[in-house]
Amino acid sequence: MFFIIFFTIYGIINFYFFVKLKSILNFGWQFQLIISVFLLLMIFSPLIIRVSEKNGYETFAIGLSWIGYLWMAFVVLFLFFGILTDFGRLSMLVISKISGKNSFIILQKIPKTVYFLFPLGLSVIFLIYGYLEAMNIRVERFYIKSDKITKNVRIVQISDVHIGLIVREGRIKKIIEKIKEVNPDILVSTGDLVDAQIDRMNHIAELLKEIKTSYGKFAITGNHEFYAGLNKALFFTEKAGFKVLRNAGVTIEELNINIAGLDDTESARYGLKVNQDKVSLLNYFKNKGFTILLKHRPLIDKELIGYFDLQLSGHTHKGQFFPFSIATKLHYNNNDSGLTKINKDVYLYISRGTGTWGPPVRIFAPPEITVIDLFKK
Repeated sequence: MFFIIFFTIYGIINFYFFVKLKSILNFGWQFQLIISVFLLLMIFSPLIIRVSEKNGYETFAIGLSWIGYLWMAFVVLFLFFGILTDFGRLSMLVISKISGKNSFIILQKIPKTVYFLFPLGLSVIFLIYGYLEAMNIRVERFYIKSDKITKNVRIVQISDVHIGLIVREGRIKKIIEKIKEVNPDILVSTGDLVDAQIDRMNHIAELLKEIKTSYGKFAITGNHEFYAGLNKALFFTEKAGFKVLRNAGVTIEELNINIAGLDDTESARYGLKVNQDKVSLLNYFKNKGFTILLKHRPLIDKELIGYFDLQLSGHTHKGQFFPFSIATKLHYNNNDSGLTKINKDVYLYISRGTGTWGPPVRIFAPPEITVIDLFKK
């Protein structure tokens, strides 16, 4: 059902582009056929990419990923700016008709090409901007004072890296460089470290293994760990030097800090238990120090409030690029990134994500690594 809905909507978006293009170009059937074949290829490119990747055609899959996903970002932007242009034109037409002024004559003199080239130009500009923004990893910082810890400690969070066909060695090296610059005591990954296919990625795991910390590296599953194949994802994550917390926790006694991790709820679709013992897990750590909860999706379980001090999450990407950021804000009640104080001593931090999923584009949602300094009160 998901695929039917996705390909139907994506097909309509591409059809909108086709209609707009045809309205200004009086092209013959040959060119129309070429454009139609290209658009069909783009519509089904996500499926073709996965099938190619699964069958070992990695080079082809990488090339089509860049073309197909950049096109996806472009055509979505074109739809947004095209609809705005159409709405503006229609509004001016209605106003001119009601007012009876000569503005209608001015509208008639504007060439049709303008109504195509304007959204086209804006889409290209925003696509380039979004690609550059996706390369520019920000360092976000916040601090919490607590009398539960024994000494100051620095925690660095990465999330939603999506290592796969597009996020590869070059991007990973930049992420590693940023992490090393801030010198973490603890490194955590809050899910979706990998994408849907991670065969032949062991060399990237070795790169991540180079990151050294004083008290360890911890990770949890996101939904994409299950898409990638749970066993493969866990093997990769552990090879990268992370201890995977699957409905489990650890205590760093020297710091009086507990780190607990919950599996992503996607596990239910694969016949696994979905955090049935989460209250028992966190209850074990209650009143035994400062507790950090790693949970991929940024939803606060009301039954867990009082059992942890800080929840670190990701998943939203802050929409990754406009206008999807509007959807994530609505879905998460205007709380799709950043730090939120749940009550007096309980905090939630939602990462915008460190990599990209699908289109290698971010608009008004730059990638981040997060530095959390815990100070002894």
